[in-house]
Amino acid sequence: MDWKELFGKYVTEIESDFNRLADRLKFRMGYVDPIQILPYRTYGTLNRLYLKGRVLEDEKIAGAGDKDTILNNLLNMYKRFESDEVVGATIKAVFGEEEQHAVTDNEGYFHFDLVPEKPVIRENLWHGVDLHLTDIPKPYTAGFSAKAEVMIPPLDAEYGIISDIDDTIVRTSATDMLAMARTVFLNNAKTRLPFAGVSEFYKSLQLGRNGKRNNPFFYVSSSPWNMYDLLRDFLDLNEIPAGPLLLRDFGMANNSILKSGGGHMGHKFGEIERILLTYPDLNFVLVGDSGQEDPKIYREVALQFPGRILAIYIRDVQLAEREKIALDISKELSQQKLEMVIVDNTTEAADHAAKTGLIYREAIPAIEQDKAEDKGQLPGKEEATVTGDAK
Repeated sequence: MDWKELFGKYVTEIESDFNRLADRLKFRMGYVDPIQILPYRTYGTLNRLYLKGRVLEDEKIAGAGDKDTILNNLLNMYKRFESDEVVGATIKAVFGEEEQHAVTDNEGYFHFDLVPEKPVIRENLWHGVDLHLTDIPKPYTAGFSAKAEVMIPPLDAEYGIISDIDDTIVRTSATDMLAMARTVFLNNAKTRLPFAGVSEFYKSLQLGRNGKRNNPFFYVSSSPWNMYDLLRDFLDLNEIPAGPLLLRDFGMANNSILKSGGGHMGHKFGEIERILLTYPDLNFVLVGDSGQEDPKIYREVALQFPGRILAIYIRDVQLAEREKIALDISKELSQQKLEMVIVDNTTEAADHAAKTGLIYREAIPAIEQDKAEDKGQLPGKEEATVTGDAK
């Protein structure tokens, strides 16, 4: 056990003891917060449904508004990271005739691995699982429930899409810590706008060429789970195809605070690897950016799963040394007959996707119009100041 693991272990124990003491004090004082079940969008197969979520004290985070002040956004972000997890709560999952119970861990997380007696009918992309709070080691109001969303790719899906979020869909400036903090903490799901044209491009990838709009999306990010509601709302508000959000644990319990770039790469590669192993008959398109480790991660994925990656799109964040790394990897992969395309804007990626038969050429005008609307060159979307796609 190295010093990081040992330190994390002791900090976790101290935090758990503090939380138990705080709960007892609040109970004695008669102060009991309302409870919420927060299920995360997950994925599964016709034989297994994987569920993950969290039970928390409800901090009453306000929904995003166009006119929210910086103070509103800061307060909501504080509530996200100051979340009070509920330890030892029992959750019942119900799917058809299948029932299963799970107990929340020291961070309030619960996990389910449901195995239905009958295979799931895969005509629909999304399937609902009912969740019920059945027991909790503190006073609470009975009747809490929620519905989890599980995505199961249909048999006729053409391919899947795995996408990064920060600096791929939305400008975050992840290579500049001060700029990133300003973007993340001072904005909300409505004031953070996507890179120009992303919504229509992703819709065209989801549509594919069979016209059924059932190609599954997966979003893999190093953002912490505390940001889940903001990222989910951001995708929904901007009409970007829904998909499982696979975020990162953030805390001392697994030493994630102490991990450096290797932890970032390990998390994203591990999540992508699990997706490809879960769907061995499905090929994938990967979308990321040159700002951090996406080119390196996607190279490793392509080498480990030869023939499974149809194309890789990397948004150039306009940093020369990062661009060189991406270009070098692109040349390396070209020898494996795989294209990693470095693009300055969404239209370039869409043009390549159309040439290679991933999307319809007829989708390009809608993507170009969406790009122009996002940049404020055409009326149609809410006006906002955003330093997004410059080209």
